[in-house]
Amino acid sequence: MGVFIRIAILLYLPIVACRAADSESALREQFTRRTGEIVLPRGVTTLRQPLVVAGDAHDLVIRGAPGGSTLRASSRFQGKALIHVPGGTRVTLRDFAIDGNRLALEKPIGFPPSDVPFVKFYDANGIVAENARELAIENVQLRQIANYAVLIAASRQVRLLRLRIADSGSRNAKGRNNASGGILLEEGTEDFQVLNSKLERVRGNGIWTHSLYTSPRNKDGLIAENEIRVTARDAIQVGHATNVRVDRNTGRQIGYPSAEVDVENQGWPVAIDTAGNVDRSVYVMNEFEELNGKCIDLDGFHHGEVRRNRCVNTRPAIEYPYGHFGIVMNNTNPDMRSEEIVIIDNELEGMKYGGIFVIGRRHRIEKNRMRYLNSAECPESPRRIPCVFKVDEPDMLQSGIYVGRGAERPDPGAENKIVDNLIMGHGMKDRCIVFAPGVARETHQLERNICLNPPVKNSK
Repeated sequence: MGVFIRIAILLYLPIVACRAADSESALREQFTRRTGEIVLPRGVTTLRQPLVVAGDAHDLVIRGAPGGSTLRASSRFQGKALIHVPGGTRVTLRDFAIDGNRLALEKPIGFPPSDVPFVKFYDANGIVAENARELAIENVQLRQIANYAVLIAASRQVRLLRLRIADSGSRNAKGRNNASGGILLEEGTEDFQVLNSKLERVRGNGIWTHSLYTSPRNKDGLIAENEIRVTARDAIQVGHATNVRVDRNTGRQIGYPSAEVDVENQGWPVAIDTAGNVDRSVYVMNEFEELNGKCIDLDGFHHGEVRRNRCVNTRPAIEYPYGHFGIVMNNTNPDMRSEEIVIIDNELEGMKYGGIFVIGRRHRIEKNRMRYLNSAECPESPRRIPCVFKVDEPDMLQSGIYVGRGAERPDPGAENKIVDNLIMGHGMKDRCIVFAPGVARETHQLERNICLNPPVKNSK
């Protein structure tokens, strides 16, 4: 390279840096507007600090330019998120992209203390909104976000529509996922919708709600027609909430990669998970394939419905190291009891262990079709797969429907209606519906359940 060319390049670089700084400054000046419209620059704008919407903004639209706008985090970015909405009413963000520069900004980080909201703990997110009213985020692409792509706290009337999220989330010091990467609504967010969005290769939960135990529950939500592919934790989680509908979502490869599953904190992967105290909620017509974990976990779920969902595994049990039952009830939260859950017309196929684990009372478990259960072939497993979870309840993992004595807390199954179910799989003809020691079978209504071993394979 000639000396004059080298000199020209050295002179040009400060000019480029100056122009980039001017572009960011000009955009930051636009964000002082409290109403009207902000049009992002065409092309890529690199940010070193968050763009902050005025806390008293109202009727404000922030949109991309024709031809496309991308906000990209600088390798020296510091702050809560590329766009931070600390309040406001009727703020809309739409039609642009965010590149979080995860390769430069990701740092090992675990969970916040139990009394600290996630929004106060994680930085380098994509979009963060707090105490917002009538917030809409539409047709925004977020990729390579170091922590949460979208994090909404203590907000009302939230609409998240047609988002595209990929390759996001961080890990803890052991290289496990820390639940970050997707969409989180927390701290009593209410009247929310997450619709028609696609999430791929998100390290932690895809779409979920969460609140501190001392905070209001999230409520009145709809999570529908989203697609989640490849996550090492949950595709969808309803946590500490009431009146949430999870409807017609699809997903594949939940619990992958296995090396990022949060083993130490028992963050077992689930297609549709539940946590905290959750009631008046419905999980309906969701379909998931290839689950390295559970299909539906009902930990804290009560007085709700699970209808017409479908989960299918097609590979040998050994390929699902964190495989489990299909549907599992639990009662970790002290404020609830597992009562009056309707589980009707679901399809479970190829589960590693049983179909449905039951605790509590007055549930309706009807017309479910469970095929090729116990793919681990317990207790005769030829692959030395573990077949005993509790030594005093040795039949648990090899049962089609297991009525237990309790989960996190004692709550023996009682007064449950279990009728018209198809239960087929290894050993199911003899271990179709099994009751834990001490659980009274006579209090249950058991009728017209079909119990079958799988068809014998043709050796030819």
